[in-house]
Amino acid sequence: MSFRSERVAPAIDRPGQGGDAPRPPASQPAPARHRIPVASALRRCLGKGYGLGDLQADLLAGTVVGVVALPLSMALAIAVGAPPQHGLYTAIVAGALVALLGGCKFQVTGPTAAFVVILAPIVTEHGLAGLMTAGLLAGVLLVIMGLVRLGRLIEYIPHPVTTGFTAGIATVIATLQVKDVLGLQAGPLPEHYTAKVAALWAARGTADLFELAVAASTLALLLLVPRVIKKVPAPLIAITVVSLAAAVVDAVYPAFSVATIGSRFRSTVGGVEIAGIPSILPTPSLPWGDGLSLELVRELLPAAFAIAMLGAIESLLSAVIADGMTGTKHDPDSELIGLGIGNIVAPIFGGIAATGALARTATNIRAGARSPIASATHAMVVLLSILVFAPLVTYVPMASLAALLLLVAWNMSELHHFIRIVKLAPRSDVFVLLTCYGLTVILDMVIAVSAGVILAAILFMRRMAELTGSRTVLDAAGGSSEVELPRRVALYEINGPLFFGAAQKAMAALHAIRGDSYEVMILHLGKVPFIDSTGFIALENALDGLARRQKAVILAGPLPRPREIFDKARLPERSQRVYVTEDLAAAIRLAGELVSG
Repeated sequence: MSFRSERVAPAIDRPGQGGDAPRPPASQPAPARHRIPVASALRRCLGKGYGLGDLQADLLAGTVVGVVALPLSMALAIAVGAPPQHGLYTAIVAGALVALLGGCKFQVTGPTAAFVVILAPIVTEHGLAGLMTAGLLAGVLLVIMGLVRLGRLIEYIPHPVTTGFTAGIATVIATLQVKDVLGLQAGPLPEHYTAKVAALWAARGTADLFELAVAASTLALLLLVPRVIKKVPAPLIAITVVSLAAAVVDAVYPAFSVATIGSRFRSTVGGVEIAGIPSILPTPSLPWGDGLSLELVRELLPAAFAIAMLGAIESLLSAVIADGMTGTKHDPDSELIGLGIGNIVAPIFGGIAATGALARTATNIRAGARSPIASATHAMVVLLSILVFAPLVTYVPMASLAALLLLVAWNMSELHHFIRIVKLAPRSDVFVLLTCYGLTVILDMVIAVSAGVILAAILFMRRMAELTGSRTVLDAAGGSSEVELPRRVALYEINGPLFFGAAQKAMAALHAIRGDSYEVMILHLGKVPFIDSTGFIALENALDGLARRQKAVILAGPLPRPREIFDKARLPERSQRVYVTEDLAAAIRLAGELVSG
């Protein structure tokens, strides 16, 4: 069986091809690795020169992304179980800080659909204060990950794992939207997926055709508008048109009634109750209020770890794809530190957990962004929208936002890619994919990713063990082999890494060779690139067995790495019948001398 692993390689920056600054010549010293990597993307852009034309392009791109982020941020906060303004605060604070302090020139940060399955249970169990506290703790973990240079961790997560849990998250998100799309009176949904489905099915008799009509109209516009109008984001047109139409119908036809942001959410500002979102700036306060305790931190740490891991994976994946779209190269450690700082500060201003948003990042690139200033501009656009258009947001139907999230879940699932992996990939990869998908839906993302990585590692080791082969040559003097051996000399050749998964298999055939057919055994290790402690112990056991059979043994090199194992073991000094040569030719000459002697 053969195995080939493909990885998205970061593009090489070249001068004048849209990349970052070229690498310094070899004579110049490399940048000091001990420095804390903060704001590396912004520093690279400013170091190359930043002019008025760049600023204009960034302002335009940021405006476009801000318009796209406005309804998405509200919809995602609602999907989590938080009031919509908290999603907007996340886009404002985290969106600006991560852009200016991170390592990717084009990354747009904010609430994302991937977080819904993790954050919703936190709100159910610990409330909004617990949600924001968990996000802050996750930010601390992300900063630590960046400081200890774990930015390359995405390279060690197999593709079937990320595809499986992403499709699983999309399934859960789509299921959660059924309640608002149909207007079901199901009350708060249970924590587990199967219980959610059962609760939705039990409430099927409360479905409202008006809610379904609003959702269907929004979804139709979201799909049709991009084919007609390219420059204006489809969510802005679709949600504006449907909200206006719903308000007109409600005024003309009193029997028509659908849930809106204004009817579902209310805020109190200065003792006055306000429908919808408040038209004020986010103000700093401790997210946990006066109730922070060691016990609460201990309870929230598992959720914070899940947020940090998923945030790192999503953000670094988005940065890698942005590199592929633009021919640039991001700094993963700087991106993690910037993401961590954003998640630490955002809860202080009422924000929830944030990470890099692939769809908004791609929109940012297509809109002509040139630096992190574009992503920071998107945050300012969202802020201005709160101050100016907050009263109008009150009329946005909940079914319209649910339809928007349905489309997000569909795009996120990449169903065609999922099916292609099932059809074309090896069965072991399909098993990992389906396992991650099922565990994400039934249990949670952390268990799914952990199990997926472990399964992928075990299956990879099995494949590598299958690639490690061996062959035996006995008395090849008659010309039956390309290797000419003296009489009474046997050759045992190992081809492939000699590690714990392959050691026993590689040595098993050696013990099956008849002892009366040779006097000298040549163990050719020249095609063994690597040996670990288990492989070396298996080799030592084989040498001990040959010594008990009164056989001379020649280890023919070049010896596998690490060579230090052989140097420290001093095999020739431990036994008078063990020899080491530099290559196979020298081993054959020595074997002839030993037999003749």
